[in-house]
Amino acid sequence: MADRPGEPVWHKGDFTEKRLSGESVFDGNLLHVRRDRVLLPDGKEAQREYILHSGAVVIIALTDRRELVLERQFRYPLGREFIELPAGKIDAGEDPADTARRELAEETGYAANRWRHLGVIHPSIGYSNERIEIFLAEGLSAAPAKLDDEEFLEVFTLPLATAIEWVRTGAISDTKSIAALFWAEKVVHGAWK
Repeated sequence: MADRPGEPVWHKGDFTEKRLSGESVFDGNLLHVRRDRVLLPDGKEAQREYILHSGAVVIIALTDRRELVLERQFRYPLGREFIELPAGKIDAGEDPADTARRELAEETGYAANRWRHLGVIHPSIGYSNERIEIFLAEGLSAAPAKLDDEEFLEVFTLPLATAIEWVRTGAISDTKSIAALFWAEKVVHGAWK
């Protein structure tokens, strides 16, 4: 039986892998890489390498004109600029809602008087435990942004329909933004409450 309506019902089979041993491969400021030996459901052993991540938030910030607040910034691993929704890492012990408020203010200068948690996505389930909490922010008021010392970005607004078209054309290819934009489309048009 499903825990919640709409969840799949699994009828048989336990595919759980049990950790036998493990080691830290790398401990950085953002990422922590591990290598574990696991026991598979069929009794064989395997190795799993994965990244531990503290989690993040992504914010669907809607202006009073029902436009989205977006950012353009350079992403070093891919060596180019990306169009993204505001987002940021959850600090240790920080409530995700507080992270969303902090990141929206720091990156864009906006504050919101209405917040709603929409859901969660897991962007890299094959090699990371990262989760990204999706928040909707409305009733925006503008103030100067307070970017981190190593952060450089441009903030702009765009109609939702244009952002969805940019996903189709590849102008927006960041997965957290794509997932959140499709979520926003359902919420804004009343299909999802």
